[in-house]
Amino acid sequence: MIKVYKIKVADKVYEVEVESITEKEGTVVSQEKKETIAPKVAVQAGGIKIESPMQGLIIEILVKVGDTVKAGDTVATLEAMKMENPIVAPQDGTITSITASKGDTVDGGDLLITLA
Repeated sequence: MIKVYKIKVADKVYEVEVESITEKEGTVVSQEKKETIAPKVAVQAGGIKIESPMQGLIIEILVKVGDTVKAGDTVATLEAMKMENPIVAPQDGTITSITASKGDTVDGGDLLITLA
């Protein structure tokens, strides 16, 4: 059965059709997916450079020089647009340098961490 609703947002009116389904016809599945932001990665003579994907505030550095990380491990947390964004290691490696600190404001493309 299809129902028609009118929804008013600000001064605009929208007409929306909603169809109800029975369990035999199918089910509605909601999948919540937490997005991780892939950092920019540059391979240079000094190793794998993990760069900030966007402008924001470093609220946490989870590694220290000498730590071994696996691909996908969170190495830092960046706050941007009032959301916490995990910065992950793009591949397995050892942390050779950390150029950002907790509380630093960074721009997109700024070097955060180097892996070897």
